[in-house]
Amino acid sequence: MPPRRAVALALVAAALGVGHALFSAYWALGGTALLDTIGGSLEEAGRDRDPDLIAGLWVVVVVKLVVAVAAPILVGVGAATLPAWARSRVPRLSGWVAAVVLVVYGGVLTLVGLLIEAGVIEAADDADDRAIAWHAYFWDPWFLLWGLAFAAALWLTRPPRD
Repeated sequence: MPPRRAVALALVAAALGVGHALFSAYWALGGTALLDTIGGSLEEAGRDRDPDLIAGLWVVVVVKLVVAVAAPILVGVGAATLPAWARSRVPRLSGWVAAVVLVVYGGVLTLVGLLIEAGVIEAADDADDRAIAWHAYFWDPWFLLWGLAFAAALWLTRPPRD
């Protein structure tokens, strides 16, 4: 049985991932609430229902859901009902890659957004101030927290060294 803290962190990571996927699915289905917080060409393509963007959103939904579900699986939740390979070296390594990508992506974009918000970095003249703020304080930290929870869960359940 995995440690309680690892399970709790994996479930937090899963919830954060599913939440992110739900927003993407909502936009793929034609929803427009908070679309203006994304900004730029993505917002425009979403409002225009661009088929390439919609297809891309569905791919993003699937990837987010896979990564979300991977967190509890890789720490051993439901291990008795899963094949052994589901927690073997390659899936765990893939989990680490996903967690690191989420932390780096969310961390770098949050930092840059906060630096723009603080006036340390100047935004482009055509930048969408509302979208920058939403990314700095909401969307990008969400990725960061998701990745940190996933990484911590993996760390707590790492195999013992010889």
